[in-house]
Amino acid sequence: MDPIVTVQTAVTAFADFMEPTDAELDAIEQEMPVILADVDLLDAQIITLDRAPTEVDDRRIRRARRRALAARVALVNRAAGTSQPGGAA
Repeated sequence: MDPIVTVQTAVTAFADFMEPTDAELDAIEQEMPVILADVDLLDAQIITLDRAPTEVDDRRIRRARRRALAARVALVNRAAGTSQPGGAA
């Protein structure tokens, strides 16, 4: 029977190489408004899972959908703005 310590050493030996790079962390930071808007939308939808949605619930979901869509549009517009040099419309 092999000791678990040798297996653990082999698995954790690669832990330093599995850290996200600075570019990946910057990409996550850029996408954070979209992520948070999607979480809000999921929260609004989860609330209505165990009961019939009320008018207030419907409004909450619609607002969350609009915020999620607006966050996605803003992210795409930011990305398009950085990829088009010269400010072409």
